[in-house]
Amino acid sequence: MEHIVFEIGLAIGLIALGGLISARLRFSVIPLYILVGMAVGPHAFHWGAIDLRFIHSAELIDVLGRIGVLFLLFYLGLEFSVGRLLKSGKNIAVGGTIYIAINFTLGMLFGWISGFPLEEILVIAGITTISSSAIVAKVLVDLKRTANPETEMILGIIMFEDVFLAVYLSILSGLILSGSTSLGGVLLSAAVSLGFMLAVLIIGRKAVPLLNKYLNIKSNEIFLLVIFAALFIIAGFSEKLHVAEAIGALLVGLVLAETQHRKRIESLIIPFRDFFGAIFFFGFGLTIDPTSLFTKETVFLSLGAVIVTLIGNFVAGMLAGRTAGLTPKSSTNIGLTIVSRGEFSIIVANLGKAGGLLAVLQPFAALYVLILAILGPLLTKETKLVYRALNKIFKWELPKRSVPDQ
Repeated sequence: MEHIVFEIGLAIGLIALGGLISARLRFSVIPLYILVGMAVGPHAFHWGAIDLRFIHSAELIDVLGRIGVLFLLFYLGLEFSVGRLLKSGKNIAVGGTIYIAINFTLGMLFGWISGFPLEEILVIAGITTISSSAIVAKVLVDLKRTANPETEMILGIIMFEDVFLAVYLSILSGLILSGSTSLGGVLLSAAVSLGFMLAVLIIGRKAVPLLNKYLNIKSNEIFLLVIFAALFIIAGFSEKLHVAEAIGALLVGLVLAETQHRKRIESLIIPFRDFFGAIFFFGFGLTIDPTSLFTKETVFLSLGAVIVTLIGNFVAGMLAGRTAGLTPKSSTNIGLTIVSRGEFSIIVANLGKAGGLLAVLQPFAALYVLILAILGPLLTKETKLVYRALNKIFKWELPKRSVPDQ
């Protein structure tokens, strides 16, 4: 622990360097943060006495990264509102079901075609189904798309995925770790997750007048302490109920977005969002072992899964968007924005490792996540180009004819 402050300082310096390079190249900053983390992680290459690996501070950086995810999702919730989300409840339920059904089915088929046993197939399907809340939140905020018409569907799918994840992990843990699972336990887990989300949204909305009154605090210091206490307590409590802590943070943001203090909270929270969010992606890179990524089996498996995910996300995004009455362009944005995979895929892969499944699952998940963590933000940034190219094939919208001068 004697070098931990120095390592944290170096980490922040490397993150800043990645940000400067990204700004100079006009390139998405997320992939650079991840790659920098990989280059200095505990698994990175080193030469004798020259050892630049981050070992002592890795656990602390992981905790700081988890805080970063909370701030990213909290801010995303602030940019939205409970009212808009509840009004779109039916569309979100339909869109979320479409998204999960298509991607999970394709993941199962991919695992089966690749010749894996049933338990490994279930793990692969989980890895390829759940998108990264942190990356999606970062991209939406960076590209200033929080007010776009498709954003409520994107947020709804993220929350719907969390309910699915609670059920899925319950089933998978029972099959892999204990060899059995209880239907009652699975249904209870799903009901608790969904009930908690709805309770926070409904009670929070009813409590807006009280929040307006009691958050009228002059001191910014005390005001932030109150906001942070609410954020961390509710996010932590949600994790105890097997709802992702990031979703708890999103719910807090959605509730506070209804108050008259939203603008003040946003202005004060942005530095924390940017700082801790950057540390999350750097810390994510630290967890990836570069030496295990490039075997023939891992590479082909990962590339195949990436192709399947791109196809599944595009089709699911189009169908979910069209059922909600969105334009083909907005529907394309849905599929491309949530294509990134991240923290949840790694959790599922680690569950497979704990159950003694095939060793290839972890390096496969790491490379698959890395590719989509890089490709996802790039595709989201260039949705206009992607849409124009696809529109030439599918003819969703005819080119506008110019009116001749009279």
